[in-house]
Amino acid sequence: MKKVAEAKAVKYNPARERLEQDILAAAKRLFAQRGFGGVSLDHIAREVGASKQNLLYYFPSKEELYRRVLHGVLDVWLSYMDAISQHPDDPEQALREYIAGKLRFSREHPDDSRVYANEVVSGAPIFFAEIAERVIPALQADVAVFNKWAEQGLCRPVDGRHLMILLWASTQVYADWASQISLVLEKPELELQDFQAAESLIVDMVLRTVLIAPAAPRPAKRSASRKT
Repeated sequence: MKKVAEAKAVKYNPARERLEQDILAAAKRLFAQRGFGGVSLDHIAREVGASKQNLLYYFPSKEELYRRVLHGVLDVWLSYMDAISQHPDDPEQALREYIAGKLRFSREHPDDSRVYANEVVSGAPIFFAEIAERVIPALQADVAVFNKWAEQGLCRPVDGRHLMILLWASTQVYADWASQISLVLEKPELELQDFQAAESLIVDMVLRTVLIAPAAPRPAKRSASRKT
């Protein structure tokens, strides 16, 4: 047991761990900008300031490095998607938190969103199986919650799949198309207040569409006046 513990201690190297994380960060930036086909291991090595051979020590191929990047992206993305399952009996709170989380993901992790978008737009030629295995079950779980809300009379019957697609599109666009949105808003880059404005509008639109508004109170009936 002592030898095993010593071996593990020897294997861990903070400098190597930092370099591995630097490689992943650089690869993510480049894949976000150019897509998988537009990036080579030489590009990534130069970005990190390491040799290609050193990079290959950590990642034997570009595809393996790309997969590792995308797995990390999905880890973060899915962590922002659990608001609906966390509030199964409160659709308003669930939708508010979900939209806020997705916009926060776009603001704090724009490269993650763009790497994923590039892969999906190209038909997911490399990461299709992983997306099917990890994203689809999460989507199905959220759709099941929507169906439960509808059965309980907490929301209108909606096609949960299309609702989720709408939510993804309206939130991730602020990362994937940030340059165009900045151009439309006539500013060099998006600011926190832009994400806050988007959140307010998207939340209002979604809640108005999905939730069942409480019935307006009916005016009291007037008693018919008696004729004398």
